[in-house]
Amino acid sequence: MRNIAINTPTIQLGQLLKKAEIIATGGQAKHFLLDVEVKVNGERETRRGRKLVPGDTVEIPGHEPIRVIHS
Repeated sequence: MRNIAINTPTIQLGQLLKKAEIIATGGQAKHFLLDVEVKVNGERETRRGRKLVPGDTVEIPGHEPIRVIHS
């Protein structure tokens, strides 16, 4: 599992995908989330604005799972 540290209380899913270098720009998040079955804490998520908090886990096919942690 890959840890991504944040220094704020939350991070949006689209921002996390960019920070994890899964997508190149935040604008790609909307299409990526519609095309790829991304799961947050085991449930399908299509909203790029979904707020994630430390402890949340994001699963993306073909990528190592990501856990949000507080830095």
